[in-house]
Amino acid sequence: MDVEVVRSARRKKTVQARVVDGKLRVSIPATMTRDEEAHWVDVMRERVLRKSMVGEIDLSVRAELLATRLGLELPRTIEWSERQKTLWGSCTVADGAVRISTRVSGYPPWVVDYVIVHELAHLSVANHSNAFWEIVSRYEHADRARGYLEAKSDGL
Repeated sequence: MDVEVVRSARRKKTVQARVVDGKLRVSIPATMTRDEEAHWVDVMRERVLRKSMVGEIDLSVRAELLATRLGLELPRTIEWSERQKTLWGSCTVADGAVRISTRVSGYPPWVVDYVIVHELAHLSVANHSNAFWEIVSRYEHADRARGYLEAKSDGL
């Protein structure tokens, strides 16, 4: 995707990106260095790509298929979260809400499914005890997906 960088003297700290006529327009403060500009263009390109991929994965459908196949509880809600920077997913047991980080939306489907299974398992066992890991291990790609995520989290 082509990128257009717009520098603004009025913009002091924030960076914004949006797609305009098929081009990624990144608005940055005029005071940013070329290195900072390059960094933010990369960050914003990745965010826009993740958001576009999020639309391709229906978390409710995936969760229902996995829960049925593996004998897991269904969440009341399951949604993508752009705000999760250090977690792959989270679960609020009290209200049955599951959130999956948009960072995983570009990962292989078996990794996304693993993150969903991990969070669904928390609906039955809130901690990471042996009972929890026994539930997670019902997913046939659990070990492989955990390794994939470990490799991806080295930079976190």
